[in-house]
Amino acid sequence: MFQDATDWAPTSTDPRDEQFGGVVEPVPTPSDADDYDAVLVGEPYDGAVIGRRGARDGPSAIRESLAGVKTHHFDAGAVSGVADLGDVVLPDGDVADTQAAVREAAAEVHETAALPVFVGGDNSLSYANVAPLVAADNGAVGVVSVDAHLDCRAVGDRGPTSGTPYRQLFDAGLDALAVVGGRHFETTTVYAEFLREQGGRIVTSDAVAADRDGSLDVAREALDGVDHVYVSVDIDVLDAAYPGASAPTPGGIQPRELFALVEALAASDDRIRGFELVETAPTLDTGGRTVDAAARTIAHFLAGAQ
Repeated sequence: MFQDATDWAPTSTDPRDEQFGGVVEPVPTPSDADDYDAVLVGEPYDGAVIGRRGARDGPSAIRESLAGVKTHHFDAGAVSGVADLGDVVLPDGDVADTQAAVREAAAEVHETAALPVFVGGDNSLSYANVAPLVAADNGAVGVVSVDAHLDCRAVGDRGPTSGTPYRQLFDAGLDALAVVGGRHFETTTVYAEFLREQGGRIVTSDAVAADRDGSLDVAREALDGVDHVYVSVDIDVLDAAYPGASAPTPGGIQPRELFALVEALAASDDRIRGFELVETAPTLDTGGRTVDAAARTIAHFLAGAQ
């Protein structure tokens, strides 16, 4: 179900530099992750992308970038206790088959004592990553989706896509959704209305830039009644100056805002049961800037979760 993780190694020649490459430890099975605080899981897939392909290369590129990131956070201290389970083995089949396989693998990861950190891959796998939490039926589940888009499209004749995961999750019993970083002119009215009919909230990128803490309060209010929280980051929430995404557009937030958002979410909410970063497309990037931002987003989340 999982391919063995590659060995991690630091990139610095200074022996005093503690980097993620020297801290993250590969583990062969989900049960081996029980001794760690968090576990990385790669999901190299972009067969459901509506926009540009390339996200299948995200997990390996993000790992490579993260290996060279130093572990020290000025407030949280050094990040530690991180395992890597490797990549999910994906079937030869359509999107629904892939979602089913990833859902089975994600269910195993959710059963461990470690906090799952899924590294995509495209947004269609958000359904597979969250569905086991919804199906467990041990409390209400909500998602904070940090994304330029709502991804609430109805599943059509084509089947699931990177634009349908939250419609699928609502159909499966998801209780709440807050979208943080949504952009004007990036969705269709019927999908915005659908989300609001479900009681969901939309916090625009403008609102994040103007009042980051207030934006988080709106998201938390939307998830006030749930027992379990899942955090999803689509890297296209960043401005198009960071082009290594499936669907980059102007008007997005900046990396430092994204870092602060995920760190604050992780640090302030003990209901968090998983995290993912999706839609990073290294072949579409410029100078590795988007990949590096994605890797550091994971680092900031891990720091907040300590």
